Amino acid sequence: MAASELYTKRARVWIPDAKEVWKSAELNKDYKNGDTSLQLMLEDGTNIEHKLDPKTKNLPHLRNPDILVGENDLTALSYLHEPAVLHNLKVRFMDSKLIYTYCGIVLVAINPYETLPIYGADIINAYSGQNMGDMDPHIFAVAEEAYKQMARDERNQSIIVSGESGAGKTVSAKYAMRYFATVSGSASEANVEEKVLASNPIMEAIGNAKTTRNDNSSRFGKYIEIGFDNRFRIIGANMRTYLLEKSRVVFQADEERNYHIFYQLCASSHLPEFKTLKLSSANDFLYTRQGRSPVIEGVDDTKELCNTRDAFTLLGINESYQMGLFQVLAAILHLGNVEIKDRDSDSSVIPANNRHLTAFCELVGVSYQDMSQWLCHRKLKTATETYIKTLPRLQATNARDALSKHIYAKLFNWIVEHVNKALITSIKKHSFIGVLDIYGFETFEINSFEQFCINYANEKLQQQFNMHVFKLEQEEYMREEIPWTLIDFYDNQPCINLIEAKMGILDLLDEECKMPKGSDDSWAQKLYNTHLKTCTLFEKPRMSNRAFIIQHFADKVEYQCEGFLEKNKDTVNEEQINVLKASKFDLLVELFQDEEKATSPTGQPPGTGGRTRLSVKPDKSRDKSSKEHKKTVGCQFRNSLQMLMETLNATTPHYVRCIKPNDFKTAFSFDPKRAVQQLRACGVLETIRISAAGFPSRWTYQEFFSRYRVLMKQKDVLPDKKLTCRNVLEKLVQDQDKYQFGKTKIFFRAGQVAYLEKLRADKLRAACIRIQKTIRCWLVRKKYLRMRSSAITIQRFTRGYQARCLAKFMRRTQAATIIQKYQRMYVERKRYRQKQAAALVMQTILRAYMARQKYQALLREHKAVIIQKRVRGWLARCWYKRCLVSIVYLQCCIRRMRARRELKKLKIEARSVEHFKKLNKGMENKIMQLQRKIDEQTKDNRAINERLAGLESSYTAESERLRSDLSRLRGVEEEAKNKTNQVASLLEELERLRKELSTTQKEKKTIEDWAQTYRNEMEKMVSELKEENGSLKQDKDNLNRMIQEQSQQMTEKMARSIAQETQQLETDLNEERSRYQNLLTEHLRLEEKYDDLKEVMASSNISKPGHRRTDSTHSSNESEYTYNSEYAELEEGSRAAEDVTRGMDTSLTLKLQKRLTELEQEKQSLRNELENKEDQFQRARARDDAEFKKARGAELEYESLKRQELESENKKLKHNLAEMRQSLLGNAAAGAGAPGSPAYKVLLEQLNASCEELDVRKEEVLILRSQLVSQKEAMHHKDEKETMTEPSVYVGDVSKLKDADELKQACIGLKDTNRLLEHQLQTQRRSYDNEVEALRGELQNVKEENNRQQQLLAQNLQLPPEARIEASLQHEITRLTNENLDLMEQLEKQDRTIRKLKKQLKVYSKRIGEMGAGQTEGQTSPGQMVDEPIHPVNIPRREKDFQGMLEYKKEDELKLVKNLILELKPRGVAVNLIPGLPAYILFMCLRHADYVNDDQKVRTLLTSSINSIKKILKKRGDDFETVSFWLANTCRFLHCLKQYSGDEAFMKHNTPKQNEHTLSNFDLAEYRQVISDLAIQIYQQLIKCMENILQPMIVSGMLEHETIQGVSGVKPTGLRKRTSSIADEGTYTLDSILRQLSAFHSTMCQHGTDPELIKQVVKQQFYIIGAVTLNNLLLRKDMCSWSKGMQIRYNVSQLEEWLRDKGLMTCGAKETLEPLIQAAQLLQVKKKTDEDAEAICSMCQALTTAQIVKVLNLYTPVNEFEERVSVAFIRTIQTRLRDRCESPQLLMDTKMIYPVTFPFSPSSLALETIQIPSSLNLGFLTRV
Repeated sequence: MAASELYTKRARVWIPDAKEVWKSAELNKDYKNGDTSLQLMLEDGTNIEHKLDPKTKNLPHLRNPDILVGENDLTALSYLHEPAVLHNLKVRFMDSKLIYTYCGIVLVAINPYETLPIYGADIINAYSGQNMGDMDPHIFAVAEEAYKQMARDERNQSIIVSGESGAGKTVSAKYAMRYFATVSGSASEANVEEKVLASNPIMEAIGNAKTTRNDNSSRFGKYIEIGFDNRFRIIGANMRTYLLEKSRVVFQADEERNYHIFYQLCASSHLPEFKTLKLSSANDFLYTRQGRSPVIEGVDDTKELCNTRDAFTLLGINESYQMGLFQVLAAILHLGNVEIKDRDSDSSVIPANNRHLTAFCELVGVSYQDMSQWLCHRKLKTATETYIKTLPRLQATNARDALSKHIYAKLFNWIVEHVNKALITSIKKHSFIGVLDIYGFETFEINSFEQFCINYANEKLQQQFNMHVFKLEQEEYMREEIPWTLIDFYDNQPCINLIEAKMGILDLLDEECKMPKGSDDSWAQKLYNTHLKTCTLFEKPRMSNRAFIIQHFADKVEYQCEGFLEKNKDTVNEEQINVLKASKFDLLVELFQDEEKATSPTGQPPGTGGRTRLSVKPDKSRDKSSKEHKKTVGCQFRNSLQMLMETLNATTPHYVRCIKPNDFKTAFSFDPKRAVQQLRACGVLETIRISAAGFPSRWTYQEFFSRYRVLMKQKDVLPDKKLTCRNVLEKLVQDQDKYQFGKTKIFFRAGQVAYLEKLRADKLRAACIRIQKTIRCWLVRKKYLRMRSSAITIQRFTRGYQARCLAKFMRRTQAATIIQKYQRMYVERKRYRQKQAAALVMQTILRAYMARQKYQALLREHKAVIIQKRVRGWLARCWYKRCLVSIVYLQCCIRRMRARRELKKLKIEARSVEHFKKLNKGMENKIMQLQRKIDEQTKDNRAINERLAGLESSYTAESERLRSDLSRLRGVEEEAKNKTNQVASLLEELERLRKELSTTQKEKKTIEDWAQTYRNEMEKMVSELKEENGSLKQDKDNLNRMIQEQSQQMTEKMARSIAQETQQLETDLNEERSRYQNLLTEHLRLEEKYDDLKEVMASSNISKPGHRRTDSTHSSNESEYTYNSEYAELEEGSRAAEDVTRGMDTSLTLKLQKRLTELEQEKQSLRNELENKEDQFQRARARDDAEFKKARGAELEYESLKRQELESENKKLKHNLAEMRQSLLGNAAAGAGAPGSPAYKVLLEQLNASCEELDVRKEEVLILRSQLVSQKEAMHHKDEKETMTEPSVYVGDVSKLKDADELKQACIGLKDTNRLLEHQLQTQRRSYDNEVEALRGELQNVKEENNRQQQLLAQNLQLPPEARIEASLQHEITRLTNENLDLMEQLEKQDRTIRKLKKQLKVYSKRIGEMGAGQTEGQTSPGQMVDEPIHPVNIPRREKDFQGMLEYKKEDELKLVKNLILELKPRGVAVNLIPGLPAYILFMCLRHADYVNDDQKVRTLLTSSINSIKKILKKRGDDFETVSFWLANTCRFLHCLKQYSGDEAFMKHNTPKQNEHTLSNFDLAEYRQVISDLAIQIYQQLIKCMENILQPMIVSGMLEHETIQGVSGVKPTGLRKRTSSIADEGTYTLDSILRQLSAFHSTMCQHGTDPELIKQVVKQQFYIIGAVTLNNLLLRKDMCSWSKGMQIRYNVSQLEEWLRDKGLMTCGAKETLEPLIQAAQLLQVKKKTDEDAEAICSMCQALTTAQIVKVLNLYTPVNEFEERVSVAFIRTIQTRLRDRCESPQLLMDTKMIYPVTFPFSPSSLALETIQIPSSLNLGFLTRV
């Protein structure tokens, strides 16, 4: 595939980074061939230009799709390279908190530096028996794979755990050994697995120490071989150690510690037994204080020492040897504190009486003087003489430290040796699993001999690892028949040759050690001369001549040559050793002896050895031999490493690579630099490189077809899936070299899966867009239509509402207008009338006033006129006179002036003629005019005179009138004067009244003001009172509400407290019941072990029975031993076991007996406590059952009444029949036939037969009814009912009815009888209903009559006495008339009835006569008839009244038990029996033994029955039908013992007949408890049997199988293939589980198991299903997806539907699935916002916080469209759930069994009606 197709825009790549090693970036534009750089954008949005290497032109690594990130297997990644591996590990570790990841065959384990709850027994059980790829990566998965391959391939296995210090190697190895010890068990009673685990605290104490990188770092390598026998059970172990870091004993760096054991001893120095060691604080000793960190946080050294001592004891190292070891260790500490001082420059001395040296000598039992001398001196030997040389202080100190290291090394080897002796076994080892815990590749600033040896070992291990990986790849290709080429991989053989080959580094080092004057410098020069020019892997540092560099497979390491020779020689002053060998301390002497002379610490203490005298002359032969056999440390290490590699090559290796995430021991902190360094060093990246060089991605054809079906067209899909995949792949990928087709798989090159995923994602994205487009269109259109319809509806209703509002407004407006009109009219009219009245008053007053004013004005005017007239007259006359005088004078003056003028004129005119002429002419005209004027004036004068005469007459009349008016006015004036006086008085009165009015108004105003004030005050007071009243009411309401709330709260609190107490009682009861049942299980297990021991003793076979490994650790077999076993059996068993028990472990027997006694006592106390709890619980529940009992009592009472009515009716019929018979016999003489006549004989025979048949049918019906009632409680299906409800009365007869027709006729007869009885019952019911209706009608009539009487009485009381008497008489007459009419109607009815009966009687008598005549025809003469003997009437025989007991002989007891229990097969005869028939038979036999008062018979019958049931369960305990059958019968037998015990609590449920059958002589309460314990045992065995059947189905059916096809998508997987979710032929599905559950339920119902017990069984079944499913979900990352949540919810709904179909919804089974339901919901809900977190917290109440966080961490998107859960969201969830008080346990306990109860269930079946079928072969039993 071209790079241009992959390096396109938005493609994501990895680029190198100095800080984070690799950084993610995204391409901004497409890459084209020839480009020298890439335009990238980092995740923070920064744009950069990435330059390509001009030489290589290598493009950066591509990043995997998001859905592949976080995979369980690194080989599942499409792009396999370093950044992809690093990123995947980081995401899993940081985000998902997952520390384990597969890398092909390697398990990568990252140290979390935090204790995780993933190593408990529940996790071990979950991984046990699982395939390695089926569960999430875990150290337990690797251990299980090794164990499984050892058992399957018969080949030894090894687990190689490597990593640098602090990476968690020791913990991983410890957990692997714990897994083997847990799942395999041991082949003997010596608890080898506990001893193997006990070796861990011992080796950690003496071999582990705190370093800067790890608080519990192993400072040695160890290889533990765990041995197994041929049944793969642990039989022993062996440990080999490598390269103990002895230098740590005398020196520790800062922040480091010495070995843990020293600090444990110092911390426990205050204990009395350690006083002799003279220890104190760790800071007081040189060897423990140099690191200045004597305490590890969170570690209690005192407690750790107790664990160490317990481990020593468990491994058989007795107390004396332990104290000896502690003595030696304390001596080492004291030796370190011995101070050596300079005497001079060449010698040193120890001061006298040094207390630490004294303590050392006392502890090890040597001479003070000898030790002080040889600490400061040394013996030199030559060929002829021996010299003693003094040592300077530095050399003496080094010699002291060397002695300390040597003593500790000897002690370490001694402990390892004796641990191995304790773990060894005499049983032949068939196979083993080795666990190698060895140091990883190390490189420090200063690297010395220890780092050289460690890296040499890692080179060898890496070579073995590379070869194994290459071999597996080659085998895979060959198995799939794929052509392959040789893959080039790194071979580190040259580096190994450099170290170990001839003239290699180790050879040169050993040679230099043999040289007399050999030194580190000369050795370094030899290395330079030998390898510097010949080996490219060897280099010399530039700045040093005392160091060298080796190119290891992981990195270059520079080693400092200083100290190499000394550490390789490992020399100790021989004289010091001789002093120690001469010790009086036996253990110290033993440490320095040869191995074959060492004594066992578990045996007798060694004898006291004498001192050995030191010889002055040297023993040449001894020195020679010692020199020859003395090997250097390097040589020893090389040899042991060679042995280790041979062992590993002979086994199948499993690799665990431990990674240290950071150097600061911070929990869940990831340093990419450190991680990459370790990944390169441990070979993980080499594995990736080898895988990537070939075909790393591998798919089966089915998986490829399921995943990439979306890329195929319909025409491409062929019936042959292989051919389909081939055709499609050729179209999708053009390059044929990118993939290969194998036999079962398709192999892809690196990157091809990512390309296919890209095509798939593009196809799905396009489909999603189309679906989204269509859906959004449909949603929007639907929303539009809905909105349009809603808008129209809203408009319609709004307009209607507005129209109604408008009409209402208009009506209101019109009404308001009318109201306003009339109101205004009324107001205006009132105001007008008020104004009119006021105006009239005002007008009256004003007019009177105006009249008075007018009159006065007229009067004044009149008087003024008179005065004016007089004055004016006088003034006028005076003025006239003056005017006349003036006028006259003026006239005179004017006339004089005019005259003078005229005169002057005349004088002038006279002087003119013309003037005269004119004057004459004018004068004529004037004269004529004057004449006319005179005439006119005369006429006017006459008219004026005439008018003046008229005026004079009118004046005279007017004067008269005025005179009369004047007189009248004068009178009026007088009157006015009087009125004026009255007006004045009235005005005064008016003024007074006005004053009074003003006073009154003032008073009124004052009163009104006071009234207003008073009204305001009153209103204020009323308002205040109202407010106060309201507040009081509110207070009252509040108080009432508070009282109600308090009462409600008190009621709720009391109810809650009662509920809590009840719940607490129930919880306590369940806990006590669970404890009791667990103790009972333990007791039964011990009983079984005791019986097994008895069987072994009896058979004289010491070997134990085999133990097969299963997923479940229980044993379903129970012993035959019971509490009441007879003494004879015990004595016989003890006598038979005497000879054998001598050779057995006495301590074990005593321990078992003691434990058995303790369990007996505890069981008795728990039994008493359980009974008390049950009594309390029964009393608490008595109140709740009252209503149910009342209802049930009413039903029973009704049924008893109906039964009594039927019986009375039957008796009445019998009585009538007897009367009829008597009447027939009495009238026989008078009739045609005699009593013995054939007619009457036939009639009587028919009647007798009918009576007999009636009695038989009655008994049959009663039996049928009892059986139907008893079986109706448990049976729901018609087929089952037909099988189980066969009448017991016919059980014995069925075997006799050989003909099928007879059986059919009997069945038809029973059906007819049943039908007849049902018809009679319905008739009786109808008649009863009619009677009730008639009585109701009569009652209604009486009520109406009573009401009528009361009305009449009330009416009569209102009438007068005469009318009242008359009305009462009338009413009485009416009443009597109505009664008379009613009586007449009744009489007529009776007459009609009599007539009808007479007609029927005539018909019957006629028929009898005809019948008699017909019988008498054809007979002989009467004489002959008289002579014939009269046949007697057929009298039916009554059946014997049985007592419900079965009698048997004593010698038949074994036969009874054998036929009824041991040989009874549920699948055979038992299916056709009445449910619980064996229990009924046993109880009937027990009743007879009680009846005859035979206590021995009772005891032996119960004991043999219990033992036989246990024996059959032990023999066929794996058969569900057998266990279910005997559980049902044991419970029924227990209920019978209770029902017929005679206790009032049980007898109240019985019928009177059943109460007659109670036990009379013995109280079997103790045996009831024994049988109850037996029932508990059978119940637990039933649950475990069901669990074994369901266990293989649950995970496959509930999780892996796709019930809804096409929802889940198969993701790419790695080398560890998971179980395919595609249903194969042998794969279990959900239908398989449902069918199995139905089979369980059907079987229990057929066996007659109590319904309550069935509910408990179903609840336990569903708990197992939910727990196993949830546990696997929590351990499988591939199952935590949205689609899988849908599958789980669907499966759970199917289970609920099954419960609903079976009527078991109330049994509590659904609640047990609640955690699984909530986990499925958690997978499907949104997981983004705080609201989502709140919803999750409120929803997941049944899940613990650990489970919720685990599911969120494991949530994995199957497609790119899903999103991962962010770390911030998970932290939010943790914060919100922080206050929850719950168990930190992650997984549910699948072994938990709910405590079982057996509610009393009385049987309605009468014992006397039970028939014993002949198929049981119990003919020797006799019914009594």
